[in-house]
Amino acid sequence: MQQISSVNNKLIKDLVKLKQKKYREETGLYIVEGFHLVEEAFKACKGYIYLLGTEETIVQVEQKYQLDYTSSKHIIINSAIARHLSSTKNSQEIFMVLKISQPKVYSFNYGKWILLDHLSDPGNVGTIIRTADAAGFDGVILSPESVDLYNPKTQRAMQGSQFHIKLIVQDLLTAIEIFKNNSIPIYSSVLDSSAKQLQEFNSVLQLGLVIGNEAHGVSSAVAQISDQKLYIPIKGKAESLNAAVAAGIMIYYFA
Repeated sequence: MQQISSVNNKLIKDLVKLKQKKYREETGLYIVEGFHLVEEAFKACKGYIYLLGTEETIVQVEQKYQLDYTSSKHIIINSAIARHLSSTKNSQEIFMVLKISQPKVYSFNYGKWILLDHLSDPGNVGTIIRTADAAGFDGVILSPESVDLYNPKTQRAMQGSQFHIKLIVQDLLTAIEIFKNNSIPIYSSVLDSSAKQLQEFNSVLQLGLVIGNEAHGVSSAVAQISDQKLYIPIKGKAESLNAAVAAGIMIYYFA
């Protein structure tokens, strides 16, 4: 097992860079942090590049999952390095470096899917993915303009659902065309005169449910080719619902 004691170590410097999307894309790597996400990765049998932690936290994980403590993949770090690597104020001092895995072949020919159109808030994206996972949806498709799936805040908000559900970055117009070719209806959440209240819809076996950008909603190009437009009625004086809250209501309505 390796030990690193300096924040100036080259590997540590390289791993710190993974907080930035640019370096995640260049290296094809990302970091998950905290016991829960590390354990979810093990449960999903995800191969990992490195496991880093203080001696106490690494031993705890090694014992729980009966890992080889002599593995060169395991690196003991100190609390100063843990704080340097961490994206949180109170680090649990355990980290896992994983490969970014995006499918090369897309299969949208069945099931219930969420389509995220230009969502910009990592907390919203992660919460929607977690909700879709909890409701038994088949997957989530993110437009390339949406927030990075491997953003540390997105990872924390997903709480391990990234290891349970299909997550695909794909142009939404292309994805919708595939849905339509497989007779899967597309419902978009919009606020205009042509939209119907959510309660007017019946449950369906398959669908693609589009959630739009927090400020601007579903893009006009996506809305125009949707089979149905729907909205959640606002009964109080609030102008609108948070995107993740609205998505949660609709996801469970169609679950």
